Amino acid sequence: MPANNTPLVTIFLLFLGLLRFDSFPGLQAATGKLASIPGLYVFGDSLVDAGNNNYLPISISKSNYPHNGVDFPNKKPTGRFCNGKNAADAIAEKFGLPLPPPYLSLRGLLERETRKSAAVTGVNFASGGAGIFNGSDQKLGQAIPLSKQVNNWLSIHNDLTTQLEPSEAQAHLLKSLFTIVIGSNDLFDYFGSFKLRQQSNPQQYTQLMADKLKEQLKRIHYTGARRFLIIGVGPIGCTPGKRAKNSTIHECDGDANMWCSLYNDALVKMLQQLKQELQGSMTYTYFDNFKSLEDIISNPAPYGFADVTSACCGNGGELNADLPCLPLAKLCSDRTKYLFWDRYGHPTEAAARTIVDLMLSDDSHYSSPITLTQLVST
Repeated sequence: MPANNTPLVTIFLLFLGLLRFDSFPGLQAATGKLASIPGLYVFGDSLVDAGNNNYLPISISKSNYPHNGVDFPNKKPTGRFCNGKNAADAIAEKFGLPLPPPYLSLRGLLERETRKSAAVTGVNFASGGAGIFNGSDQKLGQAIPLSKQVNNWLSIHNDLTTQLEPSEAQAHLLKSLFTIVIGSNDLFDYFGSFKLRQQSNPQQYTQLMADKLKEQLKRIHYTGARRFLIIGVGPIGCTPGKRAKNSTIHECDGDANMWCSLYNDALVKMLQQLKQELQGSMTYTYFDNFKSLEDIISNPAPYGFADVTSACCGNGGELNADLPCLPLAKLCSDRTKYLFWDRYGHPTEAAARTIVDLMLSDDSHYSSPITLTQLVST
């Protein structure tokens, strides 16, 4: 009898060993798989909003209508400014996590169990139109500024620490990924406001943006967060709407792109300083979204794109970008070939997935000081 049981015991122990091995953060180095993260928490603007603005009663910054969501499961317009899933969704899927639900969808009594679960696996706090500053959109109730998004995280943090033992909560926060995608709307506000341009020059304004973001990152870090994915501002001067204003050759708006570069430079320096201030307790990846999109636009074919200037969903003009993506808008037939979803420069699902693939590439061409894969393996 003992002799017959030995192989089964051995196999069982080997199986347990494999399960244990699979839990090591650096597993992807040996197997090609990504290291696991227990939770994904997303802060930002319409590039990663999962539908928070749907719950703002007077906001017009919503996308809960067709053609948005035409490629989402069941063709559902969820409030994502996209034909399907956005970059936050793609990151969650890469790590085998459920799509982080919008925070404002978790407030009712009927959502109590969903909220408890989401507090652990991840929540999306992003809001279309949001900025680092509390701009006019926020004052009018059109969007949720970053400071308020962090307040909302504090509420979820309380749920998380209530559910888990202190040591478990600490380990969970240590290994989770906190993603920040914001800044474009602050720049749009700047070059759209004569008053703001009178108050400060581009260098001063973009430095103020970086300083304000630093305050919010410190608030998140204080709660126990340690791993941050910070995505820089893309070349917003190359959005279809900006190109369409140049009625002859549809070139990118050079001034707008210059301001983006100024902010990204200030952001990189701020992150380096912040890590020093926090004595290395914060680890981060900065993803150069500007450079990655610039490369895709200059040579789209290797990435699978055929059109990197027009809006897939819109109306009017040569770039289909004179009007927003509304239910009566003209919709491109093959969304996988378009970089931009609408006149504002929101990426298509195909573009969002391409960008996330670049984030997870072993090539550090766009990521510093370490890649996202290295970040989640530390």
